[in-house]
Amino acid sequence: MTSVVAPTAFVSTRAQIGTNVSIGPYAVVEDDTIIGDNCKIGAHAVIKRYTHLGPRNRVYEHTVLGGEPQDVKFRDEASRLVIGEENLIREFCTLHRASGEDKETRIGSRNFLMVGVHVAHNCEIGDDNIFANGAALAGHITVEDHVFLSNNVGAHQFVRMGRYAMVGGKSKIVQDVLPFLITDGNPPRVRGVNSVGLRRGGFDAEARLNIKRAYHILFRSALPLEEALTAITNLDDANTQHLIDFIRGSTRGFTRSKRREGDLAETPLGNPLGQHGV
Repeated sequence: MTSVVAPTAFVSTRAQIGTNVSIGPYAVVEDDTIIGDNCKIGAHAVIKRYTHLGPRNRVYEHTVLGGEPQDVKFRDEASRLVIGEENLIREFCTLHRASGEDKETRIGSRNFLMVGVHVAHNCEIGDDNIFANGAALAGHITVEDHVFLSNNVGAHQFVRMGRYAMVGGKSKIVQDVLPFLITDGNPPRVRGVNSVGLRRGGFDAEARLNIKRAYHILFRSALPLEEALTAITNLDDANTQHLIDFIRGSTRGFTRSKRREGDLAETPLGNPLGQHGV
């Protein structure tokens, strides 16, 4: 089908527009952009250069995609914002391209970014995530899949968020968010297992039980971290192994559900593991 472009929209002759694309009034599509088949671009949206949109994305009014990174090191180098398929990107979202020659900010597929979400330069966002109104991610953040960020969550650069995590509203995230668990508050703390998210995600009873066992080992057993990870390994479960791998890969650390005297919960987790707190 032929694409439909509103008469008041500006679409560069150097943009690649797929089939059955709709571009609304006063929208702007700059040079060197790619818009995949069956995308819908709302009124006043701006798709800036070096932005690549896969098929079937819906971009709502006043959204800006591919803006220059808010990074003092940026020198107008050629970098990209790459977006997958079937994302809903609501009004006033701002998604920036990367800082660094040939670097990318990447957004996966089937994500739902609500009003006013900001994703900064060099972030890597997976699939099937939901970011509620006003969530803001600083640069170089990694978000796995099926993560739910409540309204006005703010995240420090370089943190990671594990799959099926849930973060409560207005939380200030300065350390890694563990997969499968609920993190909430200021300062943020692990509050429990994201049981609703796991059920909705199709995790069977045994998988949910093993994640709950891992949570109790980490946060209720008072075991030193290395012993706790060994105990979780004995569960012999793919999801709890993912939790272990996520923890071992952390450079910013994470926080316990409740601080204890002498706890090193705020220090980064690194290698060798025994020299750092949780």
